[in-house]
Amino acid sequence: MNLQEYIDSRNITKYHLSQISGVPKTTIIDICSGKSSLQKCSARTVQQLAIALDCTMEYIMSLDTIDTGYDKETGLPKSKKYLECGLPSYLQSSLANMIASWKIVDSGKKDYHWDMYWSELNADINSAEVGQEISTEQAWYLRETYLRMKRGD
Repeated sequence: MNLQEYIDSRNITKYHLSQISGVPKTTIIDICSGKSSLQKCSARTVQQLAIALDCTMEYIMSLDTIDTGYDKETGLPKSKKYLECGLPSYLQSSLANMIASWKIVDSGKKDYHWDMYWSELNADINSAEVGQEISTEQAWYLRETYLRMKRGD
């Protein structure tokens, strides 16, 4: 359970919690959204929340388990799927072929075109990267995800 779920279960709004605790509403909003962590709050803030919610400071600290899907340090999504956005059409086409081929291979069957699709996708990724149609980060994401390559291979 996170702070948002806890205050929801107690039928307390963020605004009301701010009023009864003395903690700024923006701080409470940031904690509930995952933008800020209870671990980084001052002891005074945690104490004010604990008193207002009639629980221990330790319990308040245990509520800091929200997984927003974003990296707390960089603010970027943990899932790298966003790197597949805006790909050139030829790269999308070879990517679709490779995905279909991997489904066949992963099901235990033989795909006689797998090596052709792998080579085509690899060439298209390289071409798009050299032509600056995609970033190096996108290129490596595609290689690692769809060609199952590792850096240094």
